[in-house]
Amino acid sequence: MFRETNLRSIMKGISWRLMATTTTVIIVYFFFGRLDLAIIAGMIETILKVGLYWAHERLWHKVRWGKQKIEPFNLWFTGLPLSGKTTIADKVYKELEKLQIPLERLDSSEMRNLIPDIGFSREERNRHMHRIGHLIKTLQNNSISTVASFVSPYTESRKAIREMVKNNVIVYVKTELETCKKRDYKGKYEKALSGKYQNFTGVNDIYEEPKDAEIIIDTDKVSADEASQIIVDYIKKRYIN
Repeated sequence: MFRETNLRSIMKGISWRLMATTTTVIIVYFFFGRLDLAIIAGMIETILKVGLYWAHERLWHKVRWGKQKIEPFNLWFTGLPLSGKTTIADKVYKELEKLQIPLERLDSSEMRNLIPDIGFSREERNRHMHRIGHLIKTLQNNSISTVASFVSPYTESRKAIREMVKNNVIVYVKTELETCKKRDYKGKYEKALSGKYQNFTGVNDIYEEPKDAEIIIDTDKVSADEASQIIVDYIKKRYIN
């Protein structure tokens, strides 16, 4: 979260006093008809009240009453390859960034670039999900929320993530397999069907649909922008406001 610096508090005090002092000068001049008296009164008032305003701001900054801590959350996007989860997660991340909360974006392709040679067997994927869970847990210990998008096709790995992190929100991006194939501009499904890719989710490896997802987005019925708004509204209602 952002904190109010001393310099910002001072500048706020100065800008406010410029407006208030101008009003004071006008009032004094109106009643006494002396510009010199009005200016002196305005100067004295400005110096005193800028200091008082700064002290008042710093005092309230130290008072915890009325402050509400935002508990870190994890948005976990899951779905078939090319279901649209990365696109929607990116939009959600950009919208949540506007709320100025500590936030990080985690995506499967980027994480695999950082940790090469992970493999795609069930055991290797589950082990990788545990690594991601530990990363999210560490971020949450520093009050940082996360927006994560991973195929995460297995029930046990998603369960492990839920048990490891706080305020885990599963977003199931539900998309028909044929729709995913139509979006496949890189030809991944075609390569999997031809046998070039092994353990490819939806072709030669299973995707176990989540039964406990907090949010289900059907991309055949909802646009990416509409989906983003649904998810952001959910987070605002439960964790921000």
